[in-house]
Amino acid sequence: MSDAALTALSPIDGRYAGKAEALRPIFSEYGLVRARVRVEVEWLLALAAEAGITELAPFSDAAATRLRALADGFSVADAARVKEIERTTNHDVKAVEYFIKERLRDDAELGPALEFVHFACTSEDINNLSYALMLQAAYTRVIAPKTAEVMDTLRSMAHEHADLPMLSRTHGQTASPTTVGKEIANVVARLQRQVAVMHGVEFPGKINGAVGNYNAHVVAYPDVDWPALAQRFVESLGLDFNPYTTQIEPHDGIAELCDAQRRINTVLVDLCRDVWGYISLGYFKQAVKAGEVGSSTMPHKVNPIDFENAEGNFGVANALLAHFSEKLPISRWQRDLTDSTVLRALGTAFGHSLIALDALQRGLGKLSVNPERLAADLDAAWEVLAEPVQTVMRRHGLANPYEQLKALTRGQGITEASMRDFINGLDLPADAKARLLALTPASYTGHAASLARGV
Repeated sequence: MSDAALTALSPIDGRYAGKAEALRPIFSEYGLVRARVRVEVEWLLALAAEAGITELAPFSDAAATRLRALADGFSVADAARVKEIERTTNHDVKAVEYFIKERLRDDAELGPALEFVHFACTSEDINNLSYALMLQAAYTRVIAPKTAEVMDTLRSMAHEHADLPMLSRTHGQTASPTTVGKEIANVVARLQRQVAVMHGVEFPGKINGAVGNYNAHVVAYPDVDWPALAQRFVESLGLDFNPYTTQIEPHDGIAELCDAQRRINTVLVDLCRDVWGYISLGYFKQAVKAGEVGSSTMPHKVNPIDFENAEGNFGVANALLAHFSEKLPISRWQRDLTDSTVLRALGTAFGHSLIALDALQRGLGKLSVNPERLAADLDAAWEVLAEPVQTVMRRHGLANPYEQLKALTRGQGITEASMRDFINGLDLPADAKARLLALTPASYTGHAASLARGV
């Protein structure tokens, strides 16, 4: 661990730095500045190519390539130069504008276009598009693939253990059996729904000036169709155009994204807690890694640390995501600055989500099922057959079936023998009685196996 990691204030840049590495080029200060440079460059290119402005002729292919190279080749050293300029301007977006002008001023073709850099833009025209690009990149390149990896693992487990019976517990008490695979399939199905919602979230953007009305644009060039140009430009970045804004794009899309990610995280917190409990019951074993210590004083322990780590990090992420979705869509009048500092924490929330996904995947990879423990619990829970017995009694019109089974089973130890004695004493058709007598807790799983294979 480097000195920087040892002295980092956030665990994302300290203890967990390696786990969040994929997000660092996207959400770091460098990543934000690079995104701003890209937006400024593309806006200048769009003005030259599409606006029909007399004073700004279309660039040659060579000049356009040189201009795009500013963004494509943007380095940490370049970002440091921007920050150096910012020390004078005390304005981060203006520093980006000055950086671009600094790099263009000696270019014979691009130099004369200097005053069209950041033309008619408010800072939020650049910022909202930059953050949208950053969020889009983080989700599509990092978070979505990692979520899909976890889902693939869970799906494989659901199929592998589709037929393996397991005692259910509702309210913590023994309940109708299921299968290991079906319980995992439930999680996969929930994730599929929430991931579909996430895939449908838009990444809105705007570039319409100081209060969203193209005021300066129209005064400078009244004959340009600025709304149409703005829409083409935003969509050319791969984003969704929002025609109605104040100075800021209202961040509803970011709120939707955060809410969707929070629901995915919540489903996985539920999984972490259930697996933690099943490990405690002995239903799952964990692979032992040589050299690892489970407790500083109890040598026997193999703690479910990956699931605990995942749960904790999902929780931190969700606390931030909830704040983003509640705070960011609210801005006083046409703009206040409270969103600016909050937006800078987006990477922290998605960083904790990524760390949690990584821990969960690692934990799932260590699990193995303990069939003997599962079978022992099932064989000690013959009372769960009270449900099918009383249901068959209802079908055939026997008196007070629920009440009879309640008296037999509630709060009492029921054995295989006592359950079979009860069934033998019922006035049922022979085929119905035979079907009940053939039941065991392990075979009473309904369509669990086929449902497990359906995800």
